[in-house]
Amino acid sequence: MFQEVSFFCNMAVQSWSDLLKASTKTALIHNGKRKVHYLFTDGKEMAEEYDLTTDELTVRKWRSKSTLKGQGPWEIEVGEPVPSTVACLESDVIKENCSNPVFMRKDTKTSFLWRVRNLPYPKEVYNISVEPDQRCCIIRTNNKKYYKKFNVPDLDRSQLPLDSSALNFTHANNTLIVSYKKPKEILTLEHELLREVKKLKGTNEGDVDCKTQ
Repeated sequence: MFQEVSFFCNMAVQSWSDLLKASTKTALIHNGKRKVHYLFTDGKEMAEEYDLTTDELTVRKWRSKSTLKGQGPWEIEVGEPVPSTVACLESDVIKENCSNPVFMRKDTKTSFLWRVRNLPYPKEVYNISVEPDQRCCIIRTNNKKYYKKFNVPDLDRSQLPLDSSALNFTHANNTLIVSYKKPKEILTLEHELLREVKKLKGTNEGDVDCKTQ
């Protein structure tokens, strides 16, 4: 039974890998970042940024076609959240938002990593669990001050199961840090993708050598 599950998981990983390979990719190098744009056959777009020094992924965002006006807005999957327009226009709102929890994802090479800023409660207050049936992770606090439900898109795309033993968390400087150890299938896929990305030779904005694969 385990071998059957493993086989189907590997097939799903391969399917996502094939979609990546079939996409139209362009790249450029700018400000110490390797920026890669993917256009999939269904019209969806994915944009990624890698640190040139560490090869770590710093940004991943998605955009789909809008039913009314061409392209929809970018949705951040990895990286700093985009400040709201209201917060940018009204200073009072900015002050209020500064104390609200801010949820973001910033990975390492070996783990998916989420940070929740502005959570002052001690570590023992938090309860982080994996919900395999719902394909998500949940952050709860014993004082009922914070609740967050989130999924792991990378595992969903490759149809890999969630494993509670891969989950860990810590708390420091008013920030909750939740980590999930990447399974070997994801590590292999990311290694292969980075190798392909490095073949896309981009110099700088306005002077880009783009290739289609």
